[in-house]
Amino acid sequence: MPDKIRVIITGATGMVGEGVLHECLQHPAVEAVLIINRKPSGFSHPKLKEIIHEDFYNLTPLAAELTGYNACFFCLGVSAIGKDEVTYYKLTHTLTLHAAEVMCKASPEIAFCYISGSGTDSSEHGRAMWARVKGKTENDLMRLPFRQVYAFRPGYLHPTKGLKNVKPYYKYLSWMFPFFRALFPSFVGTLAELGQAMIKVAQHGYSKKVLEVKDIYKVANEA
Repeated sequence: MPDKIRVIITGATGMVGEGVLHECLQHPAVEAVLIINRKPSGFSHPKLKEIIHEDFYNLTPLAAELTGYNACFFCLGVSAIGKDEVTYYKLTHTLTLHAAEVMCKASPEIAFCYISGSGTDSSEHGRAMWARVKGKTENDLMRLPFRQVYAFRPGYLHPTKGLKNVKPYYKYLSWMFPFFRALFPSFVGTLAELGQAMIKVAQHGYSKKVLEVKDIYKVANEA
């Protein structure tokens, strides 16, 4: 397992990706971070390199830029609300698998950490469309010859204070976080814990390939 990690992050202009990036930039075990975005993020840090690339269905031109990294935190994703299965499959499974395959060829020593979601259906046969698609995405990622592949399944995520990509409605929900966590500990966590857990798993591994909310909490808070 590596002492230091060099991380590729996708989705850094979204709430989850920005939160994970925030933890990486602060963590002493992370020595370099590459973010790939469709538009400039506005972030600046000595550890940070940014590539602007509009077509995530064709990352092949970036292959040479992806060498030398040993972790990927794949935080790029969309909601299934208002989307049919064909559209959601393309935006979730097709895009993710293409990006992962390009990264795997460039840097097979990567520990690939995929942000999935609580309730994902590993059987691929359940009633919820989004859960089936996420389940197939997890399963197909696990077959790629990376150093390791992990699926993180967060539920409700309490945002990190001061981040700029937090959804506006969180200002009405954040005060209820202690109550949510007490009542639904298997569904509620923090964005900081998610980022910290991803760093530790990429560095030290974990006994499970799929991390539910309680696993994320455990890893983030253990010494």
